[in-house]
Amino acid sequence: MIHNIQKTHYGDVPIPDGISSRVIDDVNGLKMHILSSSPDTKKRPLILLMHGFPEIAYSWRYLLPRIAALGYTVVAPDQRGYGRTEGWSNRYDDAIRPFNFVNLTRDAVALVRALGYDDVHAIIGHDSGSFVAGTCALIRPDLFQSCVMMSAPFTGAGPLGKNSGSLFNPPSIEKIESSLSSLTNPRKHYQVYFSSKHANSDLMNAPQGMHDFLRAYYHHKSADWPGNQPYELESWDAASLAQMPTYYIMNNHLTMPQTVAEHMPPQSIIDECSWLPDEHLGVYVSEYTRNSFQGGLQWYRCMIEGVNAAELSLFSGRTIDVPSLFISGANDWGIYQAPGAINHMRDYVCTEMRDIILIDNAGHWVQQEQHDAVFDGIASFLKTN
Repeated sequence: MIHNIQKTHYGDVPIPDGISSRVIDDVNGLKMHILSSSPDTKKRPLILLMHGFPEIAYSWRYLLPRIAALGYTVVAPDQRGYGRTEGWSNRYDDAIRPFNFVNLTRDAVALVRALGYDDVHAIIGHDSGSFVAGTCALIRPDLFQSCVMMSAPFTGAGPLGKNSGSLFNPPSIEKIESSLSSLTNPRKHYQVYFSSKHANSDLMNAPQGMHDFLRAYYHHKSADWPGNQPYELESWDAASLAQMPTYYIMNNHLTMPQTVAEHMPPQSIIDECSWLPDEHLGVYVSEYTRNSFQGGLQWYRCMIEGVNAAELSLFSGRTIDVPSLFISGANDWGIYQAPGAINHMRDYVCTEMRDIILIDNAGHWVQQEQHDAVFDGIASFLKTN
């Protein structure tokens, strides 16, 4: 556990010794807040840690000092749209293109340059940060020398023009959404919901309050919720997708705060939650209360509205040819939410995939829930690549 309270740009928060908080100016138009291992006189190989949703750089608090102790400079940024990083708009009606994966890769490259480095030993990403890590390795292998993706399989660039059999090209979410809404118990896809104009307001004005909303959301997607027993889905159809929990395939009439409220853990479970005690959860509550969720939701809009597909299509046919690793919780539905994605990543996208590690007793927040096992997997990968 982390017991040290340190002054950061988030305020006084529990953070490990040897980790500092600072802002880097002029990072692709951003003032980027980072948590990093304390610099010393020796220029050590650089590792970047890219968070997902609804997370911030603080999500890497358990791994930052331990990876640094292996002999690396380790940096976890608040990515565009999150935390204490500035220079982006959280207005729904403003342009979403800056939040697409190619521009987020540009953010990462600019950060590397601002830190004074010419290359990155490994880029490690969780959740939507896994897509950033994958995109970085796909289009700039000269800069990103290895890649660890976590909890969300990266399926590469889609087709440019005529489709190829080796490209991952599932049905559009719009078609799936129509089928889901026609089920006997009407459902909706969470990415479509998160892309809607009212989603941020729903989350910010959760009837149970921000603290209890985030507590229930993190619990519902973790291994602490006994209903997370995932399995591979047969196909991209409404009946198959509707087998997933409601945090992915929502009941049509409910918001996300209403969805997860049904699974709010009892106080006894909260008290036993060593990976996310209330003092740690309070950091997320404070940041999202101050900042809103819209920056992160713009990432979903880039997926649903086709911006990512259009930008990535330029790199259609490219593969990730640097050493790669995939880590996920064995209790995480995220590895199966896009049927066929994990197999496509392994068989077509990553030509140097070293391993796929599924960690027992971990759900979606694997680097927090089972940080010891995640560290062991990353350390072994770094040692041999």
